[in-house]
Amino acid sequence: MAEITIQLMLILFLVAGIAGFIDAIAGGGGLITIPALLMTGMPPALALGTNKLQACGGSFSASLYFLRKRAVDVRAFFLIILMTFIGATLGTLLIQNVDATLVKKVLPVLVLIIGLYFLFTPSLGNEDRNARISYSLFAFSAGLGIGFYDGFFGPGTGSLLSLACVTLLGFNLAKATAHAKVLNFTSNIASLIFFLLGGQILWKLGLVMMLGQFIGANLGAKMVLTKGKTLIRPMVVLMSFIMTAKMAYDQAWFSW
Repeated sequence: MAEITIQLMLILFLVAGIAGFIDAIAGGGGLITIPALLMTGMPPALALGTNKLQACGGSFSASLYFLRKRAVDVRAFFLIILMTFIGATLGTLLIQNVDATLVKKVLPVLVLIIGLYFLFTPSLGNEDRNARISYSLFAFSAGLGIGFYDGFFGPGTGSLLSLACVTLLGFNLAKATAHAKVLNFTSNIASLIFFLLGGQILWKLGLVMMLGQFIGANLGAKMVLTKGKTLIRPMVVLMSFIMTAKMAYDQAWFSW
């Protein structure tokens, strides 16, 4: 592993800030931070644990901003938050005992579908609509399921949560993004607990990146509430395509 220098910490601080900004708006920040951590030469498990630590800084910062602006009603969303936490816990426990190869193969297609869905439905999420299911049903389906996925594998969780809030709960894009970030913070915390127990965190780099994430995500959250749909939709589409290309490339590379 590379020596932890001031220059390396500064670079990773900036990388985390950019990732936090993007992740608060459209998700996909892990596509930036995980490769950056792996490039330091640290083992994959340590990189994933350190990434989960710094990601908590970003999701907490964005969530805190949305809560302070009263963009999220925690009381009404409590059951969904709880089931997301339980789902992420179960996913994190399972991934330690099974092979995630099948998920890796299916995921690029799923993320591509999300991007195309937002691209070809320009009116989606422009304003609130009637919910298709109740909060309770959403908690035990999307909350539990996507939380499980985030603990099990992770990439694209923010996009999945936003899409679920728009299509199932009828939220507009800004409102969906705010609620998705709170749920994403919940699943991040659940996964982080198990990385802590396993000792798979490099604290020095993780805390530096957490600070960068905190600043970047706060700026991104402000953009969500001020720019709304004019910024979120193109960012979601762009990040979905980038995530698809990155994951497909990784699979082809490792297969080769």
